[in-house]
Amino acid sequence: MAQRVQSVQEFLQDSFVPLVAALCSEEAERLTRKNNLGFCELVKPFCRLTSEVHMRDPNNQLHIIKNLKIAVNNIITQPPQPGAIRKLLNDVVTVSQPAEGLVANVITAGDYDLNISDRSVKASVPWYSSWKDTLMGLNTSTFYSATTPWFEAYRESFLQSMPASDHEFLNHYVACMLVVSSSEPEPVEQFLKLSQEQHRIQHSNEYCYPKWFIPNTLKYYVLLHDVSAGEEQRADSIYEEMKQRYGTQGCYLLKINSRGSNRGADEQIPDPWSQYLQKSNIQIQESCEDGPYTVISNKNTDHFIPLDELGNDSKDGLSNNFKTHPLQLDHTSDSGCFDGTDYLKSNASLHESKKLNTGIPHGMCLTLTDHDRIRQFIQEFTFRGLLPHIEKTIRQLNDQLISRKGLSRSLFSATKKWFSGGKVPEKSINELKSTSGLLYPLEAPELQIRKMADLCFLVQHYELAYSCYHTAKKDFLNDQAMLYAAGALEMAAVSAFLQPGAPRPYPAHYMDTAIQTYRDICKNMMLAERCVLLSAEILKSQSKYSEAAALLIRLTTEDSDLRSALLLEQAAHCFINMKSPMVRKFAFHMILAGHRYSKAGQKKHALRCYCQAMQVYKGKGWSLAEDHINFTIGRQSFTLRQLENAVSAFRHILINDSKQTASQQGAFLREYLYVYRNVSQLSSDEPLPQLPLPYINSSATRVFFGHDRRPAEGEKQAATHISLDQEYDSEYSQQWKELEEQVVAVANKSVALSNFQPTQYCLNKYSDNSRFPLGVVEEPITVEVAFRNPLKVPLLLTDLSLLWKFQPKDFSLNSNGETKELITCGKDVIGAEVISEFLINSEETKMARLKLFPHQTGELHILGVVYNLGTIQGTTVLDGMDSSVGLQAGKYIPNGTSVRGRQDLEIQGPRLNNTKEEKTSIKYGPDRRLDPIITEEMPLLEVFFINFPTGLLCGEIRKTYVEFMNVSKCPLTRLKVVSKRPECFTFGGSSTILTPLSPSTSEHCSAYKTVLKHSTSVCSLMSSASSVDFGAGIGNQTEVIDVPLPDSVLLPGASVQLPMWIRGPDEEGVHEIHFLFYYESIKKHSKMCHRVLRHTAVICTSRSLTVRATAYRSNALENEKGEGDNMLVFVDVENINTSEAGVKEFHIVQVSSNSKNWKLQESINLSEDKDIKLANREKGKLCLKAVRCKDLLGMHLTFWNNFSTIKYRFHFEGLKLSFLFSDNYTFADIIFGNEQIISSTSPCADFFFRSLSSEFKRPQTQHIMHTSQGTAQQSLDNAVRLIQKCSEVDLNIIVLWKAYVIEDNKQLILEGQHHVVLHTVGKEAFSFPQKQGFKKILGNSDWEDLEQESPEMVLFNFFRPESSSVPARPSPDHLSNLIKTSLHYPETYNHSFHQKSLCVVPVILLLSNCSQADVDVIIDLRHKTTSPETLEIHGSFTWLGQTQYKLQLKSLEVSSLQLKACFVHTGVYNLGTPRVFAKLSDQVTLFETSQQNSMPALIIINSI
Repeated sequence: MAQRVQSVQEFLQDSFVPLVAALCSEEAERLTRKNNLGFCELVKPFCRLTSEVHMRDPNNQLHIIKNLKIAVNNIITQPPQPGAIRKLLNDVVTVSQPAEGLVANVITAGDYDLNISDRSVKASVPWYSSWKDTLMGLNTSTFYSATTPWFEAYRESFLQSMPASDHEFLNHYVACMLVVSSSEPEPVEQFLKLSQEQHRIQHSNEYCYPKWFIPNTLKYYVLLHDVSAGEEQRADSIYEEMKQRYGTQGCYLLKINSRGSNRGADEQIPDPWSQYLQKSNIQIQESCEDGPYTVISNKNTDHFIPLDELGNDSKDGLSNNFKTHPLQLDHTSDSGCFDGTDYLKSNASLHESKKLNTGIPHGMCLTLTDHDRIRQFIQEFTFRGLLPHIEKTIRQLNDQLISRKGLSRSLFSATKKWFSGGKVPEKSINELKSTSGLLYPLEAPELQIRKMADLCFLVQHYELAYSCYHTAKKDFLNDQAMLYAAGALEMAAVSAFLQPGAPRPYPAHYMDTAIQTYRDICKNMMLAERCVLLSAEILKSQSKYSEAAALLIRLTTEDSDLRSALLLEQAAHCFINMKSPMVRKFAFHMILAGHRYSKAGQKKHALRCYCQAMQVYKGKGWSLAEDHINFTIGRQSFTLRQLENAVSAFRHILINDSKQTASQQGAFLREYLYVYRNVSQLSSDEPLPQLPLPYINSSATRVFFGHDRRPAEGEKQAATHISLDQEYDSEYSQQWKELEEQVVAVANKSVALSNFQPTQYCLNKYSDNSRFPLGVVEEPITVEVAFRNPLKVPLLLTDLSLLWKFQPKDFSLNSNGETKELITCGKDVIGAEVISEFLINSEETKMARLKLFPHQTGELHILGVVYNLGTIQGTTVLDGMDSSVGLQAGKYIPNGTSVRGRQDLEIQGPRLNNTKEEKTSIKYGPDRRLDPIITEEMPLLEVFFINFPTGLLCGEIRKTYVEFMNVSKCPLTRLKVVSKRPECFTFGGSSTILTPLSPSTSEHCSAYKTVLKHSTSVCSLMSSASSVDFGAGIGNQTEVIDVPLPDSVLLPGASVQLPMWIRGPDEEGVHEIHFLFYYESIKKHSKMCHRVLRHTAVICTSRSLTVRATAYRSNALENEKGEGDNMLVFVDVENINTSEAGVKEFHIVQVSSNSKNWKLQESINLSEDKDIKLANREKGKLCLKAVRCKDLLGMHLTFWNNFSTIKYRFHFEGLKLSFLFSDNYTFADIIFGNEQIISSTSPCADFFFRSLSSEFKRPQTQHIMHTSQGTAQQSLDNAVRLIQKCSEVDLNIIVLWKAYVIEDNKQLILEGQHHVVLHTVGKEAFSFPQKQGFKKILGNSDWEDLEQESPEMVLFNFFRPESSSVPARPSPDHLSNLIKTSLHYPETYNHSFHQKSLCVVPVILLLSNCSQADVDVIIDLRHKTTSPETLEIHGSFTWLGQTQYKLQLKSLEVSSLQLKACFVHTGVYNLGTPRVFAKLSDQVTLFETSQQNSMPALIIINSI
């Protein structure tokens, strides 16, 4: 809104001022031209009186006039042409633009902070993100700096350029100055000549313009004297003559040019004319060089054209008039072309005009004294000439009105007829309303009333003026003189508003009627516009913004785009200044104003309006409106050569989620590319600017270090490792990290590194990107960039590559990280892959993988991507194109222009949330995935798996080969592999034969090491092995396995094939086995110590066999060979395979044992058919005899008996157990076929030892636990351990089998093994139970327990779980196995009961101490079987002699008792009736005596 420097009252006063004409002689004009000024221009800055003026009204009351202003204009004898006025107003608006650098006015409306003054276009354009920060608060003073200076300039020019009209006298001249130079030969004659010329212009019918207020116009004679050149005495004498002729109040001597033009140049004199000339003249300013029009100065003069020179030259050829107005040029309409041709004018003429019109000094010959003289001249003229003349005229007119006062209407009408003479004939009402009404002669009394009213208004006597206007209004309405009535209504409303003290409210309805009359009846839009401009200011001053806006909008018509644009803009400002601001209406009307500005050719103002409206529309989801505004802003900016703003506007259209149609989006894109190309051509030396398309999801950027994975070649499968095709899995990532940490700890001699960081080959938004990643020289770095096309038209990117900078550094150990010069380009430093064509279809998200090849060590920074952006005509491949040509030949047809630019990859790190400060603020950590450090060369390993199986039976053993290849230029060493499933694979022991000639040579050979069976004996074959040979010794990490490379080094370019055995996991299903290969370089590096290679193998297993085993103590204490203690082992094997696997039958080929204490000796009750076959769902049962290893038992006894007391034995428990768990194992093989599988060699022993890896950690754990407890508790726990050990057995069973499979009409033989670990006597142990098939064997409760176990423990569920603490009391089963009993007696005893009634049979009771401590034993023979069932089966007998025995057995001692059993008749008797109680000797108070287990002992008594 136009916030004025002056108040509304001042504006209205200055809009209507007394007009004074000026006629100058040529010599007088020449004197003023010394100052580059005309006479009217010379006096213009001094035309406002600085003091109050007094005059008396018709009632002789003193009337004070304040701040009176007059206007002195040259006489123009032709009215200005409408076209010239329109051109003048258009140019005034064009040159008036917002001043740069001033404080912006801001209105806060709800959630909006709107910059309404728009000092800079930047402050409101939608792409200027910080526009709000540049705004300051709205000034609260009464008057503001003008916010729309173009509107004020337009309004002032419009009011000044209005032609004089017959229905009003406000623009009529009241007086005339006749100006003559004192240097003329006959000044008095020249005055007479000028007076006659003025009289001729006013009273002859030859001239109808200008208009004069009254016939007797005041003539004021001015003698102009050049002080520097003229004779002062002559001037004084002439002036004296003038005073005698014209009177002292009718003439004046004005002395000017006190300073010569060639002296005093250094003296600085104020220039008060510049501000007035800027307002009233048409200037070409520096700031509007991009306007579509240029203004041409008058060819006959060297000064600018003032507003009052809009007429034609008079016939007498006076020097200050024009024949034709030089601005009457054809107005070039805006063609709407987007090529900006309306901007391109003749630069030569433009600069020439600037030179002529800018920087011209004014008043060079005038001093400050001359300024005061001119000011005094105007005051004298006003005080002594003009105002007395006006006062006199008002009195005359008032007397005429008073003389008619009180007369009747009829008489008054007759008087009017007498005064006026003849009138035009009266017309009908309809005819009156269709025309402007009656035309009064100048002497008409109605016009005399109007004339008096106008004079009173000009001298600020508003009360009398209102009375006269009101009276005239009635007369005009009665006569249906609508034009006159509208004029009276207009000025009556203004007079009512300007009356001091506001005795009556502003009659807005007067103005509304006047506007309607002007517009609809009189068809005079100029007068209607004046009414609107005046009334709007009055309404705004009363805060009636809604009424003002409605008034302004009413006058927006199609006949003038410029007027409509200005009024719509002012209406918009009214909406925003309301008490409750209507922000959306403001924006809407600013859009309408911008549209009308554009039609009027005002490009800058149109751009400004759209930018201000954008403040409201942006960010509200009105995408279509935003697109329209931005599109218009872009076009207008381009037309004005504001190319950066044009690019930004079109960019904003493209980056929003547009709802436009595909064709419209394509048009927007083509416009953007066209504008962008023009910008790039003008600024070719500038760095590449940012492109808005396609979108880049920077956080989804992935960086991969290394070569792409090789594809499979036949039976050769490359390690899966890591690739960009794999999805990120946090669980897998953690598993790989744990594996690497484990192998690094082993490689560093089991020392965990505190600063361990896992190797990262692929960085993404989920990985830890806080560290600088490491790349290797000559190894590619692949950056995957996620592009998204938000448009519905395809985008074609050509010459797509990465943008980078590189800082060379030397990271070798013998250097200190020397830094070299920064490099931003160069193929010899970093090689960059270029994608020739990359098509992104409509609304598609597509990944582009770009590679860099570093050739030097240093710090690489990947900045972004650079490419050419364009579009295509279609996605059809060209016919006949050779596919081998690829992208180089052009796969798509480009459509239109492509532009080159860049997009930066700016990745925000994760938000920090660790410290209190970080939690209470928003801070982000670094993300360095795009800033790799390039290190020196490292070895690079590739691994290939040959004939690797994908499907196996549970427990099946398959031999495969692994090829290791070093594809780098550095040798590698210390190759290791780590896996969470070491029980599933092995590379063999240290004695394994290395690579055969080729894997196919052993394709049909057994996976085991076998020998032919030479003996027909069923006894077992013995062998031994150390767990250390298989990497399963005490303290070893069985998950980390050394790969047996020849000489432990793999040279550059070399490869080696090693055998690897795979065992199918015991559980049915799909299994993933993770292999992590670890290797190092022979040369130590400062940045990278090792490298890893990942592989994930997927194996699907199907059900095969399930094995159950139970160990029982044998009744015999010694066998016939004298091998000491023995056990019976029962093994149940069931075929649970389904027919789907194609297995025909299973053959049990061998059962082997593995133990430090026990060995299998023989198979008992073997059937004649030694080949054990199991068809589908068949079950087989084996009974095997196991004996204790004699030599090991002797070592144990010798070692243990060296300690005399149990106390020391408890003290050295840890040492003893460590000895017992030494690394030597005894293997015993019981063979059921023709070949013996040597179970103590690879791969059989490997899989067994790895399945028992957890057992080797137990002794150390127990030792630490014992030493950390108190003495009393330690003694108790040791005792419990001794009791439990009596029931323990350390025997492991390995069942080896073959399966015959029919596949493709061929029979294949598969091999495998199952493990069963026996821990406790009498307790059944299982191999790993496969689901479904084994559930029926275990029962529901046991099966549910198994299914609830965690997945990590499922594989070793057949081991005894390690308990962290020793139970407080042993179980009854453990206490009952302290003593082993055995009865020696004849199985059949013949006795003659006829000879002797009592039959006495000698019986030997053998007692064996199974524990390694002293045991007190009580034998009670008084027990008798009382159960009736037992009596039915076995007869009753009696023990003779002593009924109870007490004795103490030493550790592992065997003792015997001679007993006698007495029988009275024949029958079958059970001798196992003695009850044996035992307890530890030193633990009397801790444990009760427990009855020991006994076996049935049957004897047959026969009578002879």
